[in-house]
Amino acid sequence: LKGGAVGFVICSLIGWLCLYFLFCCTFAQRVLLTAYVVFIDGPWPFTHAGTENTELQVFALAVCLGYFFFDIGWCVCYHTEGPVMLAHHAASILGILLALLMGVSGCETCGVVFGSELTNPLLQTRWFLRKLGLYDSLLGDAVDLLFIVLFAFVRVGVGTVMFYCELTSPRTTLVMKLGGVVMYGLAWVFMVDIGRFGYKKSRAKYKRWKENHKLKEINAQKLDGHSNKSD
Repeated sequence: LKGGAVGFVICSLIGWLCLYFLFCCTFAQRVLLTAYVVFIDGPWPFTHAGTENTELQVFALAVCLGYFFFDIGWCVCYHTEGPVMLAHHAASILGILLALLMGVSGCETCGVVFGSELTNPLLQTRWFLRKLGLYDSLLGDAVDLLFIVLFAFVRVGVGTVMFYCELTSPRTTLVMKLGGVVMYGLAWVFMVDIGRFGYKKSRAKYKRWKENHKLKEINAQKLDGHSNKSD
């Protein structure tokens, strides 16, 4: 490459990196904002499910709703996701709309959004590792393992507790409880798919390790045979 071309490549790289980090910072706000609403501003969704929305909860849900509208439009336009993910986005949009229109259940809705999107950065990291050809490495395995553990703990573990609190809360409306059933069911659908993926990947890794180990043994035996002949 000539000097001018190298300069264009470097400028292009810097430009794309800046654009990527800008999007990361922009869309990360919905996770950070819901985390602040849930853990700092309150009220606590495990004890105050169905209560009246606060101004900050309304603001956080409005930001999240705009993102989900954008994301589902992107998914439909470019066919990047399957029916389960589209159903999750549609249920999220409907749940946020109901919380905003009825003026209640903002605390648990923010909690659900926070739990749902907490693992999203790991999915993005996984995608970038694939594009860079680094996914089949120890780093790729670590990202997948962390994603599975975090998803199981937050979406299924903590999500089960929140789901129970919402169902048993006398303040939560029936329609929001039905929405909770849908979101909790989708979480289990994702969990089953993730479990299958983890099993298949672990099995393939073990099979590959076993084949490599056997190949090393064969090569070692060949080397021993050659050394004995030379003696």
